[in-house]
Amino acid sequence: MKTALLEELQQARAKKRQVVLATNLTSGNQKLLYPFENEESSDLAEAARNALQFDKPATFESDDGPVFLNIFNPPLRLFVIGAVHIAQALVPMAAGADYEVTVIDPRRSFGSSFRFPNVTLDNRWPDEALEELDPDRRTAIVTLTHDAKLDDPALQHALKSDAFYIGALGSGRTHAKRQQRLLKAGFTAEDFTRIHGPIGLDIGAKSPAEIAISIMAEITAVLRGKAAP
Repeated sequence: MKTALLEELQQARAKKRQVVLATNLTSGNQKLLYPFENEESSDLAEAARNALQFDKPATFESDDGPVFLNIFNPPLRLFVIGAVHIAQALVPMAAGADYEVTVIDPRRSFGSSFRFPNVTLDNRWPDEALEELDPDRRTAIVTLTHDAKLDDPALQHALKSDAFYIGALGSGRTHAKRQQRLLKAGFTAEDFTRIHGPIGLDIGAKSPAEIAISIMAEITAVLRGKAAP
């Protein structure tokens, strides 16, 4: 790899950009692709997007010979708003799926190391924490507090970000009230459709552990492009 290309790759990874190193296996020519940062519709760009989405290198057959697509994805991250019982079940599941998990809750009696051992805890208000954590295309955000004072600021910040998944706990009635508050805050109905609510796949979940399973399943479906329209 040429020095200039290697330096560009290192800079892209430092900035947590999703990048693909495309190597023509016949000529040896290499270039970096940023398929989610433009709307290029070529077959190569689409193959690069798929490789990044599924976290799996691939080989693309071009007119100039086979091209190996080596992916460089930033870490998956999950920001959980609310150190509640569901979060206690969700955190280890997400960690097992290779997410870097942060639990955000200013209520220190909830967000304690006793209840969440070996977990990154952030006791700031959600909007303040998310401002610094800077959610990107590899970030999922879930709000679990059932408290508009905590959930709404988090959702407002999430909707301004590139987070690939945003979910909010609550019944259909609660979700409708949430929509009205966000509309009054200046968000559009289209913005609101980004929020998965009631959160999780409909599997009839009742217990905190079952709800956590439904949430993790929905996050995975969205990440892998398998979510229902």
